[in-house]
Amino acid sequence: MTSSDDKKAVIDEIVHGTFVKEGVMVAFPLCFPGATTPITAAESHITALDATADGVVYGGTSGRLTHVFVGMFNGVTGIVFDMGTVEGADHCAAICCGQEYFVACVNGPGGGRILRHKLQPLPFDLIQEWAFSRQPFEDLGEAGKCERIVHAVTDLSRRFVIGTTDTHLFRVDLESGQVEVMCELLGAGRLGVGSKGGTFGLDEGNHLWRCNATTGAVMRKDVKLPPGSWDNVSLIWARDRVDGTLYTADAEGNLFAFTEERGFSKCLGRTRLAPVGPMAATFDGRVFGTCGEEISRLFCYDTDAHELTDIGVAVSVIERRRYGYVFGDAVTGRDGQVFFGEDDDLGHLWLYFPRIKPRRN
Repeated sequence: MTSSDDKKAVIDEIVHGTFVKEGVMVAFPLCFPGATTPITAAESHITALDATADGVVYGGTSGRLTHVFVGMFNGVTGIVFDMGTVEGADHCAAICCGQEYFVACVNGPGGGRILRHKLQPLPFDLIQEWAFSRQPFEDLGEAGKCERIVHAVTDLSRRFVIGTTDTHLFRVDLESGQVEVMCELLGAGRLGVGSKGGTFGLDEGNHLWRCNATTGAVMRKDVKLPPGSWDNVSLIWARDRVDGTLYTADAEGNLFAFTEERGFSKCLGRTRLAPVGPMAATFDGRVFGTCGEEISRLFCYDTDAHELTDIGVAVSVIERRRYGYVFGDAVTGRDGQVFFGEDDDLGHLWLYFPRIKPRRN
């Protein structure tokens, strides 16, 4: 099926009402509803998300300006707080949470910069009097002279951030704030953290490079990608936080699993549309993600049933009806829910609560 045929088929299905068929989605505005105003539409494209162990979600936007925000949904909270704009930035490439700090990797006309900020304390509740203060970010500088940052991730110890620019690999010590350029390396696609803690990214010749975040050792062309369509692909990863399995897909939507112990699996299935967009694995091992351009669809890979299924176009009917067509990042929450960041004007933070799997006898 051609790209134009794909679009026509998706539009036809939307007209006939094929929306999310499993679980519940809630589109949450980038504000404290009833108390603050959302981030401006042209500055609210969510392109980066991460979450702390206690369930606080951090995100960054792209557009006319970059905002960094924090979202709280546990206890008596229900708020997205805009922590402020980043001067001279119009794109957020990554948000990486550590134990005490998080960093935002942002880009602007002058290249990429790395900003550090203390994690926001989790309030007991927001029924009583509350207050958030906007403290300035600490600018840790560039990761490469006038180079744009492609992506970055936190290692398993949550002390180091490993990232790529257009032509270099870099490391950030979250405790000291030191930024170290490690080696020359063409940044391409997103990075993933493997089952044994190695950081992986796309290398030349259909291979992955691997980096040890603690020692700084880099192994080029360390893992060969499985048979598939990998030319001009922008890798997307989802990590199972229980067993460390990574999931990725080729340019045609073929899904694969990867562990450092066993390498790549055979093809697990093919998504209805391509390319595959942001995805995340919940605690029962299922992977939920998006696929397709402009009007994306949701899919689920069930590790128990070994099935990849289409579950429709995103829609939220809680309080206000909203349709979700383009998403920039995804992360798993504290209780197994999946957060999708909407990469669109007046972007919302979407909370997806999957259907509970039937209990096996």
